[in-house]
Amino acid sequence: MATPMHISRPSIFKPPETTHSHRNRYGPPTITLYKKKPLLVSFASISSEPSPSSELKKPEIELEFIGPKAGNDGSYPLDRARAVSGEKLLRNIMADNKIELYATYGKVMNCGGVGNCGTCIVEILDGNDLLNERTNAELRYLKKKPDSWRLACQTIVGNKENSGKVVVQRMPQWKK
Repeated sequence: MATPMHISRPSIFKPPETTHSHRNRYGPPTITLYKKKPLLVSFASISSEPSPSSELKKPEIELEFIGPKAGNDGSYPLDRARAVSGEKLLRNIMADNKIELYATYGKVMNCGGVGNCGTCIVEILDGNDLLNERTNAELRYLKKKPDSWRLACQTIVGNKENSGKVVVQRMPQWKK
């Protein structure tokens, strides 16, 4: 009985004369060796990305968003969200979680997140150290505002290594 072949480099494999191959309509090519013994050949791809099961958990930032106006009972509405550290802007996190960012004028006249209008102002009540430094657009629009005020479209939440909690006051200009 003949010994089976070992295929080390599939790209240069030339089947011996006693074999034939054909493409199966519903799957990978089939190579028949030694009469009536089909051998299914498949090529595995090697990915540089780790599999989800072996991937380490990325650091997360927990966010709390306090509404601009108190309700009838005197408490402020509170929304919560989570984000992977260093991957998203505050504006995008709020949009993804359907958390209101803009006042009436800002809904119509915002710049779409490029830092040209100043309508996405928020106040960071806690966790300012978990955010990026103020950008040039923020320095321009917020030069007469408190240091805790930020533009949501310019604020990156986290730095890919830190984790913690950030408390955000939405529309701080509405506070009395």
